[in-house]
Amino acid sequence: MRTLLTGRTARIAGAAAGALLTLTAVAAAPAQAAGYRYWSFWESDGGTSWTYATQGPATARPADGDAIGFRFALSQGTSDTSKPTAAPDFAAVCAGVEKKDGSKRIAVVVDFGGPKDTPPGEKPPAKPVETGCAQVREDATGAEALAEVAKPLRYDGAAMLCGIAGYPARGCGEPVAVGEGQSASAAPATSDSASATSDSASASDGEGGGPSFGVLAGGAAVLALGGAAIWKARRRG
Repeated sequence: MRTLLTGRTARIAGAAAGALLTLTAVAAAPAQAAGYRYWSFWESDGGTSWTYATQGPATARPADGDAIGFRFALSQGTSDTSKPTAAPDFAAVCAGVEKKDGSKRIAVVVDFGGPKDTPPGEKPPAKPVETGCAQVREDATGAEALAEVAKPLRYDGAAMLCGIAGYPARGCGEPVAVGEGQSASAAPATSDSASATSDSASASDGEGGGPSFGVLAGGAAVLALGGAAIWKARRRG
């Protein structure tokens, strides 16, 4: 019996050691950067600068005189997400549009991005930036203001904004792998319906270039389970 337990213990120890080696290899290997092509959402009180929105356009409710911006770009996290290239100039965008009772005016800026942001097989609009003044009811959301000036809009099943004014025609938040010696613009892209969640994770995990906390925690859990099994086997022996 002791021989059997010893063999079992050795096999478990070997598995744990293998997991440790795998975890060590993952930690030591150079990380492969991952970016996403998507429409980012920006807000402004109508001044001169944009602020990355902390909520989506479907829940944000800008006030009269505010500006909202949308930028399609290939980004590797919110820290490097491109802002709309046009200023949030409410006075210029909504010049001549008078406020009506029960309504509000929102300056809308839509930036379709540059050549490196264009998905394979897509052609961006001829005019890279479009602006419009949306006059909507007082409790309208940013998404409703956008719909007033940039139809058609396209959403996925999770209500993620995928296309503005018909661009891009396909896909929604495609992940783009960037390997060594490969530029972001040349990297292949595949559609992923869960990319909105993945993008949030990529912005918070692994920004230091190493494996994310989730990978390390998962490996640690494997090692902990292996160690517990060894301890139990020894107790039985």
